[in-house]
Amino acid sequence: MRIALTALLAFAAGVLLMMGLTRHTPQAAGPGATTTQAVPASTSTATAGTDTEEDADTSSDNWPPHAPSPEQVMYAQRGMVHKALENLSPRVAGQPNLYVLAFGGDAGEDVFRNEAEYAAKLFPRHFGATTHVMVLENNPASLDQHPLASWSNLETALDGLAGVMKPEEDILLLYMTTHGDEDHNLLVDMDPLPLDQIGAPDLADILNKRPFKWKVVVVNACYSGGFVPPLKGAGTLVITAARADRSSFGCGSDSDITYFGRAWLVDGLNRTPDFMEAFRQASGEIAQWEAKDKLTPSEPQMDVGAGIADQLALWRRHVVPGPAVAFKPTAPAPETHTQ
Repeated sequence: MRIALTALLAFAAGVLLMMGLTRHTPQAAGPGATTTQAVPASTSTATAGTDTEEDADTSSDNWPPHAPSPEQVMYAQRGMVHKALENLSPRVAGQPNLYVLAFGGDAGEDVFRNEAEYAAKLFPRHFGATTHVMVLENNPASLDQHPLASWSNLETALDGLAGVMKPEEDILLLYMTTHGDEDHNLLVDMDPLPLDQIGAPDLADILNKRPFKWKVVVVNACYSGGFVPPLKGAGTLVITAARADRSSFGCGSDSDITYFGRAWLVDGLNRTPDFMEAFRQASGEIAQWEAKDKLTPSEPQMDVGAGIADQLALWRRHVVPGPAVAFKPTAPAPETHTQ
């Protein structure tokens, strides 16, 4: 996808030069609050480079007026990712550790930021010192707090985690929350920055290139069941918020948290440290909400690869869950939209 995008951009640049056009800054596309589709990678053609802070203010309603310019934000990313890695709590020797990477992909709705930041609180507070968390998120209010949720930062973060983890023993938990489309692409958007979208084969390729033996991959998006076939395998637990051909619910500008985020993260994991049992409880809870709201069932999916259940049980053996962690949104809300 990235190679095709590079060729397309080079061709477009040549055409623009021939036409005598000297400057153009298209904005990254994104869905409205009630749409379900993410934008395929080939359509993300926004440019960053010479925008001033004033340009950023006028080019996107999402860009906060007193934030660094888009170019400054992009320039800061590598340092922010490395700082986040340095701030991870120290690994506990002699037992499996859990490393959580939360990825909130769409800057247009606070619901995804809410989930990513809640995960950062829940896991270390509730499950203790063997749990370590870092956050990648796209949101106008947190540009100087967390690295962007981008393809490049995802790869850099995973490389950094591979360096501090014991890949043969420790468990990676990747929690991705954003919009998804029927072609199984995840929306990655911080308008007007030029961020590549992530499809199901892309995510599988990103993970397969790295040495993690034990993985839990949670994809909370519409049509996320399409991520199961490329991601499943030995040592991997795959959990998705919906079937490959179904929407999931609870996002939108008026929502605090998605149905799946509420049911699995907040309700399920505060009741049990067993991710699979939390999924089973969450699935039943979501089905009740959807029936009450007369919605087409999303039917969350789970695939358990060989060995991962035993490794998670080994991690849980050393976990004494603490008190439940209350969910507090970073922004007001409550209305239901398809995700």
